[in-house]
Amino acid sequence: MSTTGTEFPTTQTAGQAVTPERQFRDPWYWLIYGSILAGIVLLIHAHLHGLFLSPLTNAAESHHWVRVLIFPSMLWVLMGTLLLIFRTVIWMLYRPFPPAAPEEAPPLTVIIPAYNEGAMVLKSIESVARAHYPHDRLEIFVVDDGSRDDTWTYIEQAAREWPDVVRPIRFPKNRGKRAALAAGFEAAKGEIVVTIDSDSALEPDSLLAIAGPFRDPKVGAVAGKVGAYNRAEGWLPKMLHVRYILSFDVLRAVESSYGTVYCCPGALTAYRTSIVRHVLPEWMKQKFLGAQCTFGEDRALTNWILSLGYLTVYQRSAAVATVVPTQYQQLCKMFLRWDRSYVREEIRFMKIVWKRPPLFASVALWDRLVTNLRYPVSYLSLALLVVLVRENPLMLARFALAVGVVSFFYALYFLRSERSFHFLYGIAYSYFSLLLLSWIFPYAFFTVRARSWLTR
Repeated sequence: MSTTGTEFPTTQTAGQAVTPERQFRDPWYWLIYGSILAGIVLLIHAHLHGLFLSPLTNAAESHHWVRVLIFPSMLWVLMGTLLLIFRTVIWMLYRPFPPAAPEEAPPLTVIIPAYNEGAMVLKSIESVARAHYPHDRLEIFVVDDGSRDDTWTYIEQAAREWPDVVRPIRFPKNRGKRAALAAGFEAAKGEIVVTIDSDSALEPDSLLAIAGPFRDPKVGAVAGKVGAYNRAEGWLPKMLHVRYILSFDVLRAVESSYGTVYCCPGALTAYRTSIVRHVLPEWMKQKFLGAQCTFGEDRALTNWILSLGYLTVYQRSAAVATVVPTQYQQLCKMFLRWDRSYVREEIRFMKIVWKRPPLFASVALWDRLVTNLRYPVSYLSLALLVVLVRENPLMLARFALAVGVVSFFYALYFLRSERSFHFLYGIAYSYFSLLLLSWIFPYAFFTVRARSWLTR
């Protein structure tokens, strides 16, 4: 996906660490945290007074079959509320790991797999080559996976400009992203190997930041913070930027607290090289229901690292900006690929979680149970809404208002990372997702064996 893009701002919104001292002094954080805690209190109050379940109980008076949904719904709401409180507290307490100091930075290899990326691959390489990391301990493998455009020309240009660090590799024909990454993994000389998508650009301090957590020998992988590179290119990238920040700066910060970041993203992740090489043969041969796995390589590799007992953590101060879809069709293809990978790797994780430390395993099981139950609950709620709206059209307005209120509450978390009215795009995304993206997960579930990459 080639684009000229928009530069990722070098501000706190791009992932600079916020020290506890700064948080304590800045009233903005107290305002956001106070608003979120007040929102949680209001949500609990609403639950206790039956404001969310009252349509269900009212419907049960005229539709007896609805009664079977009341207790499971109450139980899910209770578990979800407790999970929300837990996530919020942990998120507030989260602090980034200290970065590696330049004088003690370990040998590090960056791998950038590229396919038909055009000029954007040069921007990606430049962001790495100009990062604040000692060049005598840095190497950058850029793997052209059989591109049919001018990608190789830009890779050669980068190799001429930074001959001391850029190592170009060219496949004569397309072999897939796993093969491109594997070529880098096998050739890497660094103790740490970092993967970056070719449509992504690093913040200057990200390499030192992402190397920091590896001081702990139990850490096997570190996920970075991802934002939208091209968020100025329309309403869709703006919505996706909010979604990405909420996903990374909230969910992964929480998952990091119990050493189980479920998916360390291809856009920016660091691995301990020795661990990756240990699982590389199985990762390359992975099959699911008899079909060769061709996408979801980041989530799959994360699962293998977790299966060996290592921790996967999140580093807020390691930031990258990635090009996001600007068209609805592109977005659907991306989410369809992600959801198929999600289904496959969630099944695998249920076999892995029992190998985790008991406390970590308990939290992870609770998290996955509540998170995955949202699918049947959501689709049953939509079906019930259709029945209720036929009898009382005003129910649709009530439902729309509830979606807006809850999405506004979640958008407050975005304001912790970025002081911008763009948080309103998070509310818009809730309606957009409900109306135009709800079909993707069921379709992905029933076509989970499909191998098409959908972007090539």
